[in-house]
Amino acid sequence: MNVKTGKGTVDPMVRQETGVPSAASEVAAFLRKAEQIAPQPGSGGRLVFALDATMSRQPTWDQACQIQAEMFQEAGKISGLNIKLVYFRGFGECRASRWFDSGTELAQAMSRISCQGGRTQIRKVLSAALTAANTEKIAALVYVGDCMEEDVDALCDKAGQLGLLGVPMFLFQEGRDAVAERAFREMARLTNGAFCRFDSGSAQQLADLLKAVAVFASGGRTALQKLEKQGGKGATLLLQQLPSAR
Repeated sequence: MNVKTGKGTVDPMVRQETGVPSAASEVAAFLRKAEQIAPQPGSGGRLVFALDATMSRQPTWDQACQIQAEMFQEAGKISGLNIKLVYFRGFGECRASRWFDSGTELAQAMSRISCQGGRTQIRKVLSAALTAANTEKIAALVYVGDCMEEDVDALCDKAGQLGLLGVPMFLFQEGRDAVAERAFREMARLTNGAFCRFDSGSAQQLADLLKAVAVFASGGRTALQKLEKQGGKGATLLLQQLPSAR
């Protein structure tokens, strides 16, 4: 989930004038959808965190460790968070980790992963999430990737099963691949989840939103309010979109 580290930030108004949605509008749309999502009772702050580790993600992989560590730190201040890491790469390799309750341990696990060329294996990610959802409740599935090279109907069938189990998907797309965007948006819809793009200009917003999602998964609205008091920008944005009572 490594967000690109380019130094330039494109002014949102410039993007709108050229017909390309701004990072701010993308985040606003994501948050409007997120207002409909609540963590499932009994999910205990368990979050499946899935990553595309194919070669196209290599330029942004390193920063993923930093962002996930921040997710743990923020959620740990309010409540507990347990993350199962799922990633795919190379020729047919897709792995699911044990549950991590420490950001340090997860960072160490991620540091041992190197990106390898190969096609996407999102269907295996969804299958791993379904297994976790069926054996123990999970609050959500977070997926970060940049493309989609599979049968979209097969993916949507799996996503629909997650939706029936009450597991929302938070999908974050790096870049602007149109095929991936259509697939990711549909999977978000089927799971009552949310979709958002990110690039170098919205990297910090992505980090803030992921921290807020982690806290929301572990403690709901009350946890978000506590995070907001501590200065969490993502929590502030999310709370602005949540109804006053749930």
